[in-house]
Amino acid sequence: MKQLIAAAIAVSTLSTATFAEDNGLAAYGLTLTGNVALTSDYRWRGVTQTENDPAIQGSFTLAHSSGLYFSAFASNVDFGAGTKAHLELDPSIGFTTPLNFGSLKPNLDVGLVYYNYPSGGNINWPELYAKLTFADAFVKGDSIVPSISYTNQYGGSEGKVDGKKVSNWNFNLAYSAPFADTGFGGVASVGYSKADKNIYSINANGDATDKDFFDWKVGVTYNVKAVSGLTAELDAVGTNIDNYDHTLKRGAETGAVFTLTKTF
Repeated sequence: MKQLIAAAIAVSTLSTATFAEDNGLAAYGLTLTGNVALTSDYRWRGVTQTENDPAIQGSFTLAHSSGLYFSAFASNVDFGAGTKAHLELDPSIGFTTPLNFGSLKPNLDVGLVYYNYPSGGNINWPELYAKLTFADAFVKGDSIVPSISYTNQYGGSEGKVDGKKVSNWNFNLAYSAPFADTGFGGVASVGYSKADKNIYSINANGDATDKDFFDWKVGVTYNVKAVSGLTAELDAVGTNIDNYDHTLKRGAETGAVFTLTKTF
């Protein structure tokens, strides 16, 4: 409960910023957007970040017409016994620009995110990312988003293996599309993470045995017409990580996740 209260305060701060009047921002080429979400399980790359418990989350993005932007994301987290982290606050800075490849006109997004866990010990770490968004790829309103991320400090200093930092790549391909004009839509994604050391799949001895894993998501969304900006989403999310411990196993196996998101 304390974790949820702390996260709620952080999210409230973020969402209050999005409610603020943007008088004068446009004159400087700036726009401010954000959202608040309530989810039944915070899954990141298929793995629970809350021991399969609910999370309240929020984010905002301050973007400039040049393509530069700053974002911040907040959520409660719970990594189990032995980890002090109960709150995640991730700032990121990036740049977006449209590309022109003949008939293909994707939007390029590159940046740096810092996974930050206040009072969580030395588990903070940065990650570079790049993604392309192809809009209206097959039907009007759909999008295909391939992305790639890389860090050479996965898990921070506490994530070191034999005293050495861990490098990790993540590749993801996501697709979303509306179901005509019904308000419903579909989402699907598949990801692949590859580390340079064994950090995934915990065996009976408590040792990690794998350097890589796949994650996936497939679900349905619904735009609630009665409330502007409110979206409901029901997903099946999972990975092929094989953990011996029951709690860890449940946090990585396929499960249902329901999320309500209000954008501003």
